[in-house]
Amino acid sequence: MKSNNHKDSPEKLMLDRIITGSGSSTRPGSKLMVLLLLLVSATYVVYTLQLISNSRACHVEPFSAVVRRLNDIVNSSQPLIILQSNQTAVIESHSSAPPPPPPETELHHVVFGIAASARLWKQRKEYIKIWYKPDKMRGYVWLEKPVKRLDDETNLPPVRISTDTSKFPYKNIQGHRSAIRISRIVTETFVMRDDDTVFVAENLIRLLRKYDHSQMYYIGSLSERFAVSYPLAVALSKMQDRCIKRYPALYGSDDRMQACMAELGVPLTKELGFHQYDVYGNLFGLLAAHPVAPLVTLHHLDVVEPIFPNMTRVDALKRLQGPAMLDSAGLMQQSICYDKRRKWTVSVSWGYAAQIFRGIFSAREMEMPSRTFLNWYRRADYTAYAFNTRPVSRHPCKKPFVFYMTTTGVHPITNMTVSRYESHRVAQPECRWKMANPGDLRTVIVYKKPDPYLWDRSPRRNCCRVKSKKNNTLEISVAVCKEGEVVEVM
Repeated sequence: MKSNNHKDSPEKLMLDRIITGSGSSTRPGSKLMVLLLLLVSATYVVYTLQLISNSRACHVEPFSAVVRRLNDIVNSSQPLIILQSNQTAVIESHSSAPPPPPPETELHHVVFGIAASARLWKQRKEYIKIWYKPDKMRGYVWLEKPVKRLDDETNLPPVRISTDTSKFPYKNIQGHRSAIRISRIVTETFVMRDDDTVFVAENLIRLLRKYDHSQMYYIGSLSERFAVSYPLAVALSKMQDRCIKRYPALYGSDDRMQACMAELGVPLTKELGFHQYDVYGNLFGLLAAHPVAPLVTLHHLDVVEPIFPNMTRVDALKRLQGPAMLDSAGLMQQSICYDKRRKWTVSVSWGYAAQIFRGIFSAREMEMPSRTFLNWYRRADYTAYAFNTRPVSRHPCKKPFVFYMTTTGVHPITNMTVSRYESHRVAQPECRWKMANPGDLRTVIVYKKPDPYLWDRSPRRNCCRVKSKKNNTLEISVAVCKEGEVVEVM
């Protein structure tokens, strides 16, 4: 008879021995391998069952859970490492507060370095008295030699004597070696200017606030006054003497400053409100068509006529302080409009002057300065300017009627500024045009709401509107342009 016990396979016998613990003890490695196989197999089975159970509906982790997990990472004591553009950036733990933003630039943060001459100090100091506020400002006057201080100088900056510059070569036969002394002042102070310059301090601060004072900035305009940030002044002070020696043939202090800035690799950041102009004669054409930028400085005042007629230069500048105190942001800002009934073109340079023209002129023409001045070489050469100009018309009917500001105030009810402009009576040639004659006017009254945040918005001229004409007075309002308001030629 055949036995009922079938012969088992070697694999089954091995498995039985492992499970029951029977069998030879001479092969412990085989037992370990089988245990590993069982573990892998069990894991595979569990994973397969989980996959089958999830095939009906895909489970997506809620976004809130993702956010919670990210917050757990950020709030942990370990820094978060972000890889971006093949670079590693370490973000500090969220528990540490971010550094506070740098404070806004204020007037007390600025130091004025005023280059002056001992020979001209007696007359030039009067310009400084107009704008310098010793209780709010810091600054120094730099002279080439000591002068006797008088009792009327208590409200002026302290006087310092410049370092001897005779060791520096100067080879420009048309200039003066004082340019070396003036250019070196900037290594000791941060806003450089000459003593024949007047500042509108509020507008200077508005301008400087646009820039991070912890970075290197060289701010100004071509051949004009400038501001240098503190980090740049520090860098300049370390190399300026060596730099100046390399440029003995340059003309003035501005040339030397720009040469040294080029070596430092810092470009000029242009701001139109710094006015040096380098012109002679009458500034009316320039100031009556001021660019759309805050008025910051007026320079070279000794070589131009007083900005208001029949006054001294100093008294004329003092008159300008009235509107500057009421609305410094809008000072000398041009507005252009038309009197449609009389077919006049009206241009208002707020706080300075108003002009009325017979006929209609485009805004493009009106915003160009008329050439009432000569260039630096006292020539009527319109190609010598870095800006567009237009000729003074010789046509008897196209000459403007000019009204200069005389007084400014604030309306007690509306809180609007009220500025009065009186006719500048000069002989006018006969005009045969059949239209209303602006010469019949004696006064222009301009109403304007102060706008200290004018330069926080994108640059745009204000709009003016002719309100009414009463007897020999024309009333005009100046304000932000309304939606869709355009200065169109009719």
